[in-house]
Parts: sequence; structure tokens; C-alpha cells
Amino acid sequence: MPKKEKQGTVISNKMDKTIVVKVADYEAHPKYKKIIESNRNYKAHDEKNVCNEGDIVRIVESKPISGDKRWVLSEVVEKAK
Repeated sequence: MPKKEKQGTVISNKMDKTIVVKVADYEAHPKYKKIIESNRNYKAHDEKNVCNEGDIVRIVESKPISGDKRWVLSEVVEKAK
């Protein structure tokens, strides 16, 4: 089975070698069909501490690295301005 990938915005890089990524998911309401945005935060491993707040990044799932860190930084799509 292929590894899952998600793209989101870095909202925190205060931890060492760890970033918190906010990923938005859009889906239609079952009855009213209005598009609803739901957000979820993922902790990802950033080995070289290259990310800053506001960067758009792509993360890939991996084996558990710590108690609640199961994602690894794949690439920085766009740096914050």
C-alpha cells in the first residue's frame, strides 16, 4: 500500500526537529451540499529544521517516531514571505 501524502501550512516550529502542520480537508455536507472545511494538525519530523511558520509543506506518513509524531517532512513547496 502506498504511503499517504498531505499538504498543509506550518503553524509551529518551536520544537526541535518537529513542526506542526495544519491540513485542510474539504467535503460536501451530506444533506445541504455546502462545502465544509475541516482542519487537522499533524506533527511531522523536520530533520534539518528548515521550516518556518507560514511555509507550505508536503508530509508523508512513516513509522512512529515518538508518542504522537508519525509524519515526515517530504519537501517545502513554498517558503513564507
